Amino acid sequence: MESNIIRNITVFGPGMMGSGIAQVFAACPDLRVTIFIREKFEYDCMDKIAANLAVLTEKGIMTDGEVEGIFDRITLTEDLAEAVRDADFVIECIPEKMELKQDLFKSLEPLCRKDTIFATNTSVMSITEISEKCGDKARVVGTHFWNPPYLIPLVEVVKSGYTSDDVLEKTMELLKKAGKHPIKVNKDVPGFVANRLQHALWREAISIVERGIADAATVDEAVKFSFGLRLPKLAPMENSDMVGTDLTLSIHSYILKHLENSTEPSPLLREKVEKGELGFKSGEGFQKWTAEEIKESNDSLREYLIKAIYNK
Repeated sequence: MESNIIRNITVFGPGMMGSGIAQVFAACPDLRVTIFIREKFEYDCMDKIAANLAVLTEKGIMTDGEVEGIFDRITLTEDLAEAVRDADFVIECIPEKMELKQDLFKSLEPLCRKDTIFATNTSVMSITEISEKCGDKARVVGTHFWNPPYLIPLVEVVKSGYTSDDVLEKTMELLKKAGKHPIKVNKDVPGFVANRLQHALWREAISIVERGIADAATVDEAVKFSFGLRLPKLAPMENSDMVGTDLTLSIHSYILKHLENSTEPSPLLREKVEKGELGFKSGEGFQKWTAEEIKESNDSLREYLIKAIYNK
């Protein structure tokens, strides 16, 4: 890696996340992106990127010239050796199966330079375990992007039990250069940071529905019209300091014993899955959804994110 500068990115698994991540890196004029195509259908990654960019140009966030530059900086190849020949940074977004991820990195080691960084976009799997089949485990790091990756700023950079400090720092700098907001996760634990927080909330939300305290729509209203509004500016740790750690202690001394603390998924959730009530996939989950409502939910989320991030 000349002068320790990362210039060439290779992406494996160009699905919804992989295509968006390729787009993020290609938006940086100093970076070049190669997408490895394993199956013919993966060529539609360029259609996914084009659809994302069309939204951004419609909003005046990006110019036609900038879009053209992004496409110019992306190369597709079915040749594995060619895909990683000049790679400074490899990121995999392949299916969440441990052996697939382990075997991919193991197969890449003989084809890559010794200083090529291997990043995994897993959202829950152990980075330490993913690196186990590598000869040089210090080169493997977690980079958990959030969906949609071309909009959500956060990337969790996860240090495995082997990741070197140099690899961690280079990854942080690369992500900042690409316009993301990376955070360091010092310990390789299930769910990292953000998913642990998110699913603690989901567990309590589902429990409230299961116990008949409120229905699903009411639970969502409670979040959207109260603390959810202020979370982008006032997150939990700052909020705790704002009200005082003494008050936080007093509240927790009373309420924590009443909150859901199960270490197993909700029986209500299991029942819905067994009945085929899979949410948007089936039109019914905790609530019923028409095709129009599903589209409105997806579209409104995208519009909200664009407004929040770009004020457009």
